[in-house]
Amino acid sequence: MKFVRLQPGDPLPMTLLLLADEAIEAIERYIDACDVYTLNHNDAVVGVVALHHNDPNELEIKNIAVAEGYQGNGLGAYMLAVVEQIGRAAHYRRLVVGTATVGRQLKFYRKNGFREYNMRKNFFVENYPYPVFEGEEMLLDMVMLEKWL
Repeated sequence: MKFVRLQPGDPLPMTLLLLADEAIEAIERYIDACDVYTLNHNDAVVGVVALHHNDPNELEIKNIAVAEGYQGNGLGAYMLAVVEQIGRAAHYRRLVVGTATVGRQLKFYRKNGFREYNMRKNFFVENYPYPVFEGEEMLLDMVMLEKWL
């Protein structure tokens, strides 16, 4: 496995980005301001993470995804560990991420040491051009989680 930072002009792995964020319009609002990394296995891109530098102390995960055929093998946790190393090396104090209030993603972040610190009410209603669902439940709010580095 190889973790690689994309350079400006490199093609984005949009199929992977859409696994974590369901609207291209939403991705386009933040992706150009992010450092994007891919996790490569042989010649395949099997993971992606987009990091936004919120301020000198805070790094935010805007998008993180693992290709469906590779999920459940610890690659997401591995990418989080690498992101933490990147954050520490750049002297960030806090890593944050926002996710739906339901679903396996929230459990994943909690399992990896993140704790809730804020709620963005009606985030999914106000920021997506159509209703977003997790299973049969329509998403409304985004929970913000943090991990101190």
